[in-house]
This record gives sequence, C-alpha cells and structure tokens, in this order.
Amino acid sequence: MPRQPRRRMLTDRTRLEVWGDPIAHSRSPRLHAAAYGVLGLDWEYGRRRVDEAGFAAELDGMDATWRGLSLTMPLKHAAAARAATLDDDARLTGAVNTYLLTDDGPHGFNTDVGGLARALEEIGVRRPQRVRVLGAGATATSAVVAAARAGAVDIDVRARRPDAAAPLVAIGARLGVTVRATTLDAPDPVSVDATIAAFPGGTDLGALAGPLASASGPLVDVVYGGWPTPLALAWERAGVPAHDGLTMLLHQALLQVRLFVTGDASRPLRRDDEVLAAMRIALMGD
Repeated sequence: MPRQPRRRMLTDRTRLEVWGDPIAHSRSPRLHAAAYGVLGLDWEYGRRRVDEAGFAAELDGMDATWRGLSLTMPLKHAAAARAATLDDDARLTGAVNTYLLTDDGPHGFNTDVGGLARALEEIGVRRPQRVRVLGAGATATSAVVAAARAGAVDIDVRARRPDAAAPLVAIGARLGVTVRATTLDAPDPVSVDATIAAFPGGTDLGALAGPLASASGPLVDVVYGGWPTPLALAWERAGVPAHDGLTMLLHQALLQVRLFVTGDASRPLRRDDEVLAAMRIALMGD
C-alpha cells in the first residue's frame, strides 16, 4: 500500500488547480468550488493550461501554499512518473489524475477508476459479471480496472488493433480477471452487462456499432461534449440506454475532494451527501 501523506503537512495549503491542454472547457473549478462552499473552506481552485513539455517546470515552480492538483490530458502519464508515491489504481494504470502536494513531494492518485466504478453503480450496473470496453488507449486502461473494481470477472476489449490491448490483458491477469482482446468487427459479440466506450469524442463505428449495441447492457461513453455521440445514438436505436461521461466526472471529482480534505479517497467527508448534491447541481449548470 502507498505511504499516506502526513496531514500536518497540509495545514496551511489552500491553493488548488486543474492542469491540462486544452483546459478552458474544464468544469473542475465549478465542481470543486461547490464542494468547498458546502464545507466552509476558503480554498482557491483555478485552472492552468499546461502541456507535457512544460509540466516539470510548472511543478517545480510551486510553493508551500499549494495543496493539490487535478490533472487531465496530456499530463496523466508524466504525473505518474514524477509522483513520490502512487496509489494502487495509479500504479496499475500508469496514470495519475490527482496530486496531493506535501513537503515530501507530490502523491499521485487515479480517481478516474473509482469515479467510473461509482458511475456504473449509479446507472444501475451493480456487480456486473461481464463488461465490454471499446478502445485500448489510456482511458481504456482505467475502464478495465474500474470494471474489475465493480465486480466484473470477464472483460471483452474491442479495439482496432487488438495487439494494442496487450497491457490491458496483463492488468487483468494482475487483478485476477479475464480480459480478452478482439477486433471491433469480430463476429457474434457475447452479451455483456455494460459497455464502456473509451474512444475520443465523435468516434463513429458505423455499421459495427449495431451488433455491439444489441449485445450490450447500458453504455457509458466517457466523453461529455457533443452529446449524443454517434455511439450513443447507435445504442438508442437498439433500445439500450446510453449515458455520457458526466456521472464519471462528478464521482471522480468527489473522490478528489475527499483526497484534498482528508488525504483518503475512501473516507467520506462530513456532509458527504450534501457535497455530492451541490457538485451535481454545479455540473448541471450548463
């Protein structure tokens, strides 16, 4: 287990930001402001455009007023490489989306995994046995771990190049679950309890989407811009519910808030339900 940061190191740290490139679209400042308002914390949470080339310099320039960072693309792998410690999900995926900043360095966490697992539960997918993941990139890695955390024992990965999913198969072996990688057009897809789409927004599988949708439980498409996506429309045509990535975004942000406040994502906040409700309202502001 990763070493937990000592809370006394966080006492006077009140500044937080979300970093990435692009970043202007990020809803994190709104989500976090709502949470800290409920908790009565006078913390500052902003956004900063940071690309991978400039990440190390920006990180090295931070002083002791900084409490933590939310990290989005393209920084998640660079953040993992610079972390003093990693939680289990960050270590498995090689991706960090949250830094807790202390005197002994940045501590890295991956709350995307827990956020996606909680999102599956919210839409009614509880302890699924079989899950399908579409894609084999970095987001698909978190999706495989989230499916396993949610209870799946059999994960069907569909990718344009199945060889690209070899790391996902290896992660499955480490978690004690079966991960099979096949092409998007493999015949007769098996029925699954849920599908997680981990493609870039706007991906259109054309005629390939119909058979996948018909053999699927609810779809969680991790994107949340340009909704409904072509995949969501294919699921709706098949009469199967489709959900965007906002629920995942909400729950991963709550886990980040728990980390920033308590140092432990599994430890509920005081007024945890009220915080989640306020963040949900803030998220629906658009």
